[in-house]
Amino acid sequence: MSQEAHVETRTQAQYEYDRHHNKVHMRKQVVNFAIMILLTFIAFTTVVAGFSATFILPLILLLAGIQVVLQLYAFMHMEDREMHMIGVIEFFMWSGIFIALTFFVAFTTIIWW
Repeated sequence: MSQEAHVETRTQAQYEYDRHHNKVHMRKQVVNFAIMILLTFIAFTTVVAGFSATFILPLILLLAGIQVVLQLYAFMHMEDREMHMIGVIEFFMWSGIFIALTFFVAFTTIIWW
């Protein structure tokens, strides 16, 4: 019993396309990572600077929300539209965010009112 391995050959055009696509994708990854580091630095700076808690808390929550969206789309490859299940994943993601925000607003209202 011999097993033959399938060897796929690529043309020069396919190789150049893949190389360019990987270069663009890596650039996006590095830029998103730099943005997240900058947002974290801003959050730490506002805390160290001694601003009031009423300013710091909403700002940190806003920056955290931005980072969650960036991480989902960049590092979880949600920006790749080639996946056939992407619509289902986005539906569940946004549904979860909606439910979480609803509970957050409800419990905040109960606690502070």
